[in-house]
Amino acid sequence: MGPILVMMENGETGFTESSRELISKARELATQLGVASVAVGFGPSAEDHLRHLGVDRVIAVADPALSQYNPLAYETVLSRIIEQVQPYITLMSNTTLGLDLGAGVAAQENLPLIAYCSDLAINGDELVATCQVFAGKLMAEIRVPDQGAVITVMPGAWAAYNEPGDPEREVLSVDVPQTMNVLQTIEPEKGDVDITKADILVSVGRGIESPDNLPLAEELAEAIGGVVSCSRPVVDAGWLPKARQVGKSGQTVKPKLYLALGISGAPEHLQGMRDADLIIAVNTDENASIMDVAHYGTTVDMLELMPVLAERLRGE
Repeated sequence: MGPILVMMENGETGFTESSRELISKARELATQLGVASVAVGFGPSAEDHLRHLGVDRVIAVADPALSQYNPLAYETVLSRIIEQVQPYITLMSNTTLGLDLGAGVAAQENLPLIAYCSDLAINGDELVATCQVFAGKLMAEIRVPDQGAVITVMPGAWAAYNEPGDPEREVLSVDVPQTMNVLQTIEPEKGDVDITKADILVSVGRGIESPDNLPLAEELAEAIGGVVSCSRPVVDAGWLPKARQVGKSGQTVKPKLYLALGISGAPEHLQGMRDADLIIAVNTDENASIMDVAHYGTTVDMLELMPVLAERLRGE
């Protein structure tokens, strides 16, 4: 059986958090299967960022042409590495980059692609992937075949591994195809706050009823030391910007406290917040899906609760 290979994705200041989450599971599986854990990174700074990663071996391809994501170049280079390393599975984040790259590499190497994975576990003598299907409405267990697979993992599936290591290092020189050139990368506009960095989120859903009621949530968030976020219907209505949205088509958050106000709990929303340390749901419908993941829940009216709770928190 081959090693566990992790494709590290570049972020603004090193590798992304979701890539470091993959390291956690790669180390665990490598130990259980008795194989090595290997990480690969692309771009001029890859060698420095890989140097102290907590895996057995790292492979850097430092060609400047790989500093930005280039589908054809990344597919070609990663495919060559897979042919050299012969991994059992190749893990990458289920991001826009990961889905694009994973599909291309799987097709090029004639490997199965297992996407939207939320967990990997050894079951007897088999490796089983738990994955979302039908937009997260159902979960499927997929046996990873003996030939291996390319697996894209949902961000937030595991805790990031940030402990330093002393891996065996290798720098590869690979002919990077120049058939496609990236002229410009346009980043989406950043919002006024980064909800992924907040320890406390006061998140509102359709139950807020009107944009006129948003000040109640903002006052509560201020009183509790948090930030206002929301579910997709609030963004679709134009009441809050996209940067405030939690869920599959928004942000994945892991705050210490997630206060869900008037949120029903669509699978797409739960995907973005289910790993919060503490989830408190306020919804007049006791059968709302959000209640299934909440640590505590109440069926009081959120519009009546918010001003009273804010007053209590302010000591009024």
